[in-house]
Amino acid sequence: MRRLSKFYRENVALLDKELRVNESFDLLKKVMKIGNDEITLYYIDGFVKDGVMEKLMIYFLSLDGLGETSEDSADKFLISHLPYVEAEVTEDFDNMIQMMLSGATLMLGSSFEDKAILIDSRSYPARETQEPENDRVMRGARDGFVETLIANTALIRRRIRDTALTMTYISVGKRTKTDIALCYLADKADPEYVDYLKEKLKNIDTGSLTLGHQSLTECLIKTRWYNPFPKIRNTERPDAAVAQILEGSVIILCDNSPEAMILPTTIFDFMQETNDFYYPPLTGSYLRLVRHIVFWSTLILTPVWYLLIKNPEIVPNWANFVLPASQAKIPIIVQLLLVEFFLDGLKLASMNTPSMLANSLSIVGGLILGDFAVDVGWLLPEVILYMAYISIATFTQTSFELGYAFKFLRVITLILTALFNYWGFGAGLLLTLILICTNKTANRRRSYLYPLIPFNGKALLGLYIRLKRSSKT
Repeated sequence: MRRLSKFYRENVALLDKELRVNESFDLLKKVMKIGNDEITLYYIDGFVKDGVMEKLMIYFLSLDGLGETSEDSADKFLISHLPYVEAEVTEDFDNMIQMMLSGATLMLGSSFEDKAILIDSRSYPARETQEPENDRVMRGARDGFVETLIANTALIRRRIRDTALTMTYISVGKRTKTDIALCYLADKADPEYVDYLKEKLKNIDTGSLTLGHQSLTECLIKTRWYNPFPKIRNTERPDAAVAQILEGSVIILCDNSPEAMILPTTIFDFMQETNDFYYPPLTGSYLRLVRHIVFWSTLILTPVWYLLIKNPEIVPNWANFVLPASQAKIPIIVQLLLVEFFLDGLKLASMNTPSMLANSLSIVGGLILGDFAVDVGWLLPEVILYMAYISIATFTQTSFELGYAFKFLRVITLILTALFNYWGFGAGLLLTLILICTNKTANRRRSYLYPLIPFNGKALLGLYIRLKRSSKT
């Protein structure tokens, strides 16, 4: 641990050199005379609360001095003359630098010897809490996480007024020193799992977490590029995060990211939504069942349809309507793959279109392109119908990653079916199951297929049926 010297002038010169105050316009240094003593304040413009610091400075100027020079003079000054709720004395030089760059005010005193005082008067620029765009509800709370860690922890504390709620702070990144908070209920979460996550976070060796929760995910889990299934479930809703904490999950909050990471994660967790819990059990159960059926159907709909086209003899007479009545100029397998590709092109175009034009252009563009493609013989109407269903059904759950995981495996199954018929279709489904079972996550002992593997009947039933909440919880 690096420490300051016992000489005030040497400490000021050291911090001036370390912080390079003469080269950064937003890094400010203020020297003040207090009686026969002197203090030096270091802070970042834009991070401090101007009103609070102005009142503190006026108070400092009214003092006769800092007191006698001694080893505990900083501690005495903190107790007697620092009327602020968040302040501490520190001897760790690296901690001084990190806290100051995080927004705290660093105070050196001519009588403090090798100690300094940190005044946590920071106030980060932040937007107002508002409902997340990708996780809206018909009923319920309309607030959402923001990019400021303290604001996010406050949103959780507001909902759980229990001393068992624990917020553990960890700093990650050699250069960014990003603030991470591990949130859990001490009497509910698995203590071994909590310790496991703490060790994983503390042992992360990286220079920065520039992409927030995504960078943290890639550092936390050794990803396998060939497995597209999401490793961690995220939410921007405080009520959803709190519900998971109360069930024993662990939440990871990352500064500069408006998303909370929910651990441990299984594939079935992505089928739950906040809307399910804002409706009566019967309605919530129906919505959840529909979500499961509709979304899982996107994985096999076009491969099954193409398999029936390749083998029309297995289609009973009453189901002949599923077979195309006409032929197109392009093979059906190529049509399906082309539409998969074009749909992503339309999504990218919609993302980059000005908001006031996005909806109209995406809808009109899709209708016009689809209509013309059918008229000129490129596509069959059935191809447009099935792919339109898949495109819409993908949004029955909120995970963008899971939607694309299903898309990639649907395309692979289509290609395998085209090449090897029945065997190819079976191989595609088997590959999907293998990738789900072998998906690498931070679950430790829990399978990605829990509660199916290992089997837990009550937990599995709760994934499909929204049970009535007990009055004891």
